[in-house]
Amino acid sequence: MGTGFAASHVENRDDAWRQNLSGQDDSWLRGARGDDWWTGKLPLSGQCPGVGPDGRITSLPQPDVSRCSREDLLDYFDNSWAITEILFAALQGEEAFFRPPYHDLRHPLVFYYGHPAALYLNKLRVAGLAKAPVNPYFETLLEAGVDEMSWDDMSKNAMQWPSVRDVQAYRRLVYETVRQVIASHPDLAEGHAPITRSSSAWAIVMGLEHERIHIETTTVLMRELPIELVRQPDGWPDVHASATAPSAGVFPPLAGRDYPENPLVAVAEGEASFGKPADWPSYGWDNEYGERQVRVRPFQASRQLISNGEYYAFIQAGGYSEQRYWTEEGWQWRSFRNTKWPTFWVPDGPAGLHHYRLRTIFAVVAMPWSWPADVNYHEAKAYCAWRTAQDGAGAPYRVLTEAEHHRLRAPEMTGRQVATGRDPVMTADGRALAARFGLNLNLAFGSEVPVDAFPANANGIHDAMGNVWQWCEDHFNPLQGFQADPFYDDFSLPCFDGKHQMILGGSFASTGDEASIWARFHFRPHFFQHAGFRLVRPDDANAPSDAVRLDGADSAANVYESQQALNEYLVLHFGEPGDQMPYAFGPHDATAFPVRCADLVRDAALAAGITSGRALDVGCAVGRSTFELARTFESVIGVDLSAGFIEAANTLQRNGQMPYFRKDEGDLGAALTATIDPAIDRSRLSFRQADACSLPPDFVGFDAVLMANLICRLPSPNSLLSRLGGPRGLVRPGGILVMTTPFSWLEQFSPREVWLGGYIANGEPVWSKDTLHAALADEFELVSAHDMPLVIREHARKYQYIVTYTTVWKRR
Repeated sequence: MGTGFAASHVENRDDAWRQNLSGQDDSWLRGARGDDWWTGKLPLSGQCPGVGPDGRITSLPQPDVSRCSREDLLDYFDNSWAITEILFAALQGEEAFFRPPYHDLRHPLVFYYGHPAALYLNKLRVAGLAKAPVNPYFETLLEAGVDEMSWDDMSKNAMQWPSVRDVQAYRRLVYETVRQVIASHPDLAEGHAPITRSSSAWAIVMGLEHERIHIETTTVLMRELPIELVRQPDGWPDVHASATAPSAGVFPPLAGRDYPENPLVAVAEGEASFGKPADWPSYGWDNEYGERQVRVRPFQASRQLISNGEYYAFIQAGGYSEQRYWTEEGWQWRSFRNTKWPTFWVPDGPAGLHHYRLRTIFAVVAMPWSWPADVNYHEAKAYCAWRTAQDGAGAPYRVLTEAEHHRLRAPEMTGRQVATGRDPVMTADGRALAARFGLNLNLAFGSEVPVDAFPANANGIHDAMGNVWQWCEDHFNPLQGFQADPFYDDFSLPCFDGKHQMILGGSFASTGDEASIWARFHFRPHFFQHAGFRLVRPDDANAPSDAVRLDGADSAANVYESQQALNEYLVLHFGEPGDQMPYAFGPHDATAFPVRCADLVRDAALAAGITSGRALDVGCAVGRSTFELARTFESVIGVDLSAGFIEAANTLQRNGQMPYFRKDEGDLGAALTATIDPAIDRSRLSFRQADACSLPPDFVGFDAVLMANLICRLPSPNSLLSRLGGPRGLVRPGGILVMTTPFSWLEQFSPREVWLGGYIANGEPVWSKDTLHAALADEFELVSAHDMPLVIREHARKYQYIVTYTTVWKRR
């Protein structure tokens, strides 16, 4: 049946990943696994928690951390570990571990084989529960996943990964380490106090739930691999029996026969109150805590999730070729990928025939029309627009908001209203969740089920929770009272950026906290994650969506994306000194700041004997310092989170010039042109949109790194500082780091708890300069420190005068 994913996808043909194939006998990675595969308990009934008499595993209930025994956590750990190892037993041969997904936006699966183990160890060390690393190199290489910035943000897989044997050996060592910590931690003794976010034992349950996240992520990545590289592993839950129902694969499908009719259900106006209470007795990710109350206007929602049968009509009608149904960003994604049908649909015959089969995790099956359509946010929105055009009168269709999702839930699944009760996922394993609660969660099945397989809830809604995640209109956002988790301060913070859509409800592959009533997750709109949607239509076509935030919560993400900000930074970077500061009495030594930063890097590099090599400019803005660095270095990469800044830098790199506007007063000003010195070899440069808190792992070993006025604008400064050194540090040993910062801490950008300084602790002032020096002292030698001014022109009579603390460091 071919590759098992849509042939219309654009696949990266760069075969650099093949350097990881050893060419040695990989028969041990084919077929059913032998006993030497398992690094934890053998997945046998009576020996491994969660394995039933039929030999198939399901997820245990999520532990009650207020009273769980040591044995409860050991069982949950063994269950988690075994689910991971059964899942990876699906991969057939060495290639399956190293081949990147077709979109080339995520790491190969060998990373995800080792990543949960590395995070277990790292978080235990942060909590003081593990005194030493097991493998420092692996615990750096395998620590951070990838959050791709765009659908065309590739280049993550041209790197050398450890062998499968080496990662397996590492997993075996970590398994014993974690098990020993659980078996001996005093906070887990009989009659222990509740485990809370302030307990060191919180790091243990954090590792357990983090592994659960990556079990689901891995099932999606396996679903994207060529079908010949996977097989259903022994012990994995079976797909739902409806995969072989008579209606599967019938063309054309008919509503009411092959998939259910899907009428709208009226939902009355009412309150939605959500957010996990601080004393709730289960582990939660930091974004779940806090509280929000919303008055939800009346709306209508589809009784079921949109099924494959319903979505097929959109495809057959040419919806993927009609730009009018797509958002601007959605159409750009569709065009770039040349997408013509959902990613897990497999064409079966000529393209115009519109016959498809469905790729499950491990097989290609006849199309089950009654299963929910797995699509990304862009596809969901396009379907909504198409249905609006088809159905005519009434408000436009859209997807749910978070508050509306809570209004659809049954009372026992509605959050704070059941604060005295129990979350179903804490009371039942996967099999019992399906049998007792009618929920396809916690690996009750190994696939989706029909959208009407379980009875509707008290509100007349099927699958308000479970089966597949549901895309929401909301950007990922913090609840009132949010506090970053001190053991994992960059789990949520970097994604409160206005670029991640919320998903709610969990999927068949969601286990543990992911399957709980409190789960709030998020992905970029072009991402796939066993996610679907249902239609929503407000009663009042003119009423604003409850997803619209009126408190300015998204302002931090967008502050650098305006045309005004772009022009101001082009003046700062490329304006003549007389444009940057036209007054004779002004601080002229504060102009040309990006050039002076690049000069500092050059001089420090020369003093260290570095005359060429590679440089990285983190927080490059529109790129002047990056261009200047190309005078010295043979290869220079500039990265910034702002899409507008990177677009401008790429224009300058491509054309050598770019027009911009210098504001004088109101709408008055001068049209100017930013020009790159012809003496600069622009082929030495590249620019990339990237999050400084989560830089790509192939960014390693630069001869020089510049970080100008960046640290105090990050949601997690320590995430970047920790990347500077270590086995895979940004700066090579002997390399140079230049950092400037005014320490202008604002909660708009950085939560107070992650500030390096500027506050009182234990009655004493904490200064950012001291914290910064302490963070770098072990691996870097301070070469110089001084104050350096800059000026940013807003208009002819308003300027920002800033004094940065400027340091030059050399890595030992």
